[in-house]
Amino acid sequence: MLNNQELANLRRTWSTRKLDENSVNKNPVEQFSLWMTEAIEAQILDPNAMTLATADKDGIPSARIVLLKGIDEKGLVFFTNYGSRKSDDLLQNPKAAVVFFWKELERQLRVMGEVIKISKSESEEYFKTRPYESRIGAWASKQSSIVPDRNYLEEKFEETKNKFPDDVPLPDFWGGFRIIPERFEFWQGRESRMHDRIVYIKDSGEWKIMRLAP
Repeated sequence: MLNNQELANLRRTWSTRKLDENSVNKNPVEQFSLWMTEAIEAQILDPNAMTLATADKDGIPSARIVLLKGIDEKGLVFFTNYGSRKSDDLLQNPKAAVVFFWKELERQLRVMGEVIKISKSESEEYFKTRPYESRIGAWASKQSSIVPDRNYLEEKFEETKNKFPDDVPLPDFWGGFRIIPERFEFWQGRESRMHDRIVYIKDSGEWKIMRLAP
């Protein structure tokens, strides 16, 4: 059995960097891009991995890791099966939050906002860039559905490869979502748990920058 006291005693000092509301970029998307670039240059494994939190119409939460595949002034884009649990949640309750954690840089980044489906043409453009077998997997797996065993999935995969030996079209049930940010929070670990937290909140189309207590 896991020793709870051992868990309680797990801690370390955060002290290598700092973050100041007077020196961050006035545009949170630009600040996001700066941090993502630094995470990539630090060779962090899967720097675009983010925890996506959703809730259904009854407010029951759910979270999972997805990969960020695009960011610009319009928002953050990720892709999934439109029949999945996360998609069901977002279609019922189109709000979401994501969290990036780059422990090597002692940084956490949170983004919250409304969610919309992206256009089919945008999804198709991205789908064509995916490796062949990833495109086959999108067709073969009815995401979040119950299956009898692993063999069932492997048989579906092979059947789909036979169906699409060369060109793999975009499935109607697969595509992207865009999170339209309403709030960004940049967290930088500091010594004595006096962490830096800088938040951007959209107000009447403008971004307001504030510091939060850690």
